[in-house]
Amino acid sequence: MRLIWATTLVVTALSVWPTVGASQEAPVVTFRSSVTAVQISAVVRDRAGRFVENLSASDFEVRDSGLPRTITHLRRDAAGLSVALLFDTSGSMEAEFAHAREAAVEVLGLLESSRDETAIFAFDTQLQEVASFRTDLGALPETLSGVKPFGKTSLYDAIFQVAERLGAREDSRRRAVIVFTDGDDNASRLSPGEVQSAASTIDVPVYIFGLVWSSNTALAEVPVAGDEPGHPAFAGRLSDMATGTGGQVFVTGTSAQRKAAARYLVDELRHQYLIAFESTARPGWHPLVVRARDKDLVVRTRTGYYAGQSRPRRG
Repeated sequence: MRLIWATTLVVTALSVWPTVGASQEAPVVTFRSSVTAVQISAVVRDRAGRFVENLSASDFEVRDSGLPRTITHLRRDAAGLSVALLFDTSGSMEAEFAHAREAAVEVLGLLESSRDETAIFAFDTQLQEVASFRTDLGALPETLSGVKPFGKTSLYDAIFQVAERLGAREDSRRRAVIVFTDGDDNASRLSPGEVQSAASTIDVPVYIFGLVWSSNTALAEVPVAGDEPGHPAFAGRLSDMATGTGGQVFVTGTSAQRKAAARYLVDELRHQYLIAFESTARPGWHPLVVRARDKDLVVRTRTGYYAGQSRPRRG
């Protein structure tokens, strides 16, 4: 088998965005993929939350649909990052948009122009590309300073579109969508489950900066892997969507929390293993479980992928 470390899982998502005058029936999202090998990214920490960096293939166990799979390749990923920053500009974000910009500035300050690329998108019920992918994006575009949040929120639709764009990029950089939002969604046509299926299949983790009032001091620290966010807007299906892609939700109410979350997130993207294994290519959803044989280590990765001609189940 020939393994290419670029995307080995090829996914095409058919258009789901209605045109003016189109039927308002819920869209059907269809994925087709040709799988010769499956590549997954994984982060490994010890019980104290420290990254574990010197593991080999024999240190991992991979189960695909409950069956053990042999790891064919494993390496630490030293490539740069390809990060899409996605801003919620709907009306409910009026009080939090300055905090969203602050959090994004913290993320940008941790990226390296020599090897990382960034694009910026904004959305209410429509997605807008504010800045295309580039390596010299050291500051937020001036256009974001004048944004006046307005209208309804299509959070899940926007995440889907941006993840799809990232997945289509033929690049060896590690990809991620970072969303700055208050967690409200009142206009999406896609469900969290559909977005999770799409993003996890193309190995694009989704990280959520949950922006809450600064007076909310319920979370004194950035949550670590496995913690349930302590704010109702970011629990449940939104949290499940993020963690299912290999990402995470960070609920932030203060500048210190936003800074800590940015550091945690970028550090995690830089400390990933790339693991490849052969797939049976059985059509449909393949749930994945990846463990370290050392029970004191915690592995975080996406929860599955689609193979063959499939249709994601609505959440």
